Amino acid sequence: MPTTTAVPSIELNNQTTIPQLGFGVFQVPPEQTADTVTKALEVGYRHIDTAQMYGNEQEVGVALASSGLAREDYYVTSKLNNNNHAPDDARRAFDETLAKLGLEQIDLFLIHWPLSAVDADQYVETWRTMAEFVADGRARSIGVSNFQASHLDRIVAETGVVPAVNQIEVHPYFINDEARGASLRHGVEVEAWSPIAQGKVLDDDTLGRIAAAHDKTPAQVTLRWHIDRGDIVFPKSMSPERMAENFDIFDFELTADQIAEIAGLDRGEDGRQGPNPDTFDYVPD
Repeated sequence: MPTTTAVPSIELNNQTTIPQLGFGVFQVPPEQTADTVTKALEVGYRHIDTAQMYGNEQEVGVALASSGLAREDYYVTSKLNNNNHAPDDARRAFDETLAKLGLEQIDLFLIHWPLSAVDADQYVETWRTMAEFVADGRARSIGVSNFQASHLDRIVAETGVVPAVNQIEVHPYFINDEARGASLRHGVEVEAWSPIAQGKVLDDDTLGRIAAAHDKTPAQVTLRWHIDRGDIVFPKSMSPERMAENFDIFDFELTADQIAEIAGLDRGEDGRQGPNPDTFDYVPD
């Protein structure tokens, strides 16, 4: 299996590091996850992003266990499901995540959604519980996902614990500057999910023109835009060819003008592809 040297790492606010490019397994069926992750590792990915909600943690663990990689050579993120926010539920669910992944320590564990539309206060107590997992050594870092500025401000003010990352929707059609800016203001690194807007940006004329100038594809240019802006990104594909294409983004850089031009494609809320965190209220049975 190849050694990954091209992917830069970002230092988090707790002095740990995270690979800036990873591989996401959202919507990868469990029965195909082990094979898909194995192929991603063969391409060179060393950061795997999963979640309790995805239902494929165990299969990610199978792929990692059979990879032949040393534990220190890969990075794993998972996320707390929306029905596990109560402290005892969060503790039980975290134990299950470690067991399914086959790990004694996870690199990064996130609150998947704040769910403030369901309970205006619960996510603060959930965040306090998450800090236990770092204190007992079973999580290297903890963070949040889909947290708006108000959510971030509140957990930091009330707990004193600053998340390592905030994983939010970011792409050229939705640059999400308020949540991104609040994250950076607190010293929280930004992870961008749906980095190519579920493929919707790939036919954009601006991205096509910039891609042609670099002899790259629009997907590669979009992922490079994220990298050049300093965000952590983890595209998903089940195609080995597309996996390799998405990984091949470290032999060029965008100019400052190109970065600004791509950011200018922002459509505000009209560009959002996923739920709005302020109103999202899905809690599985």
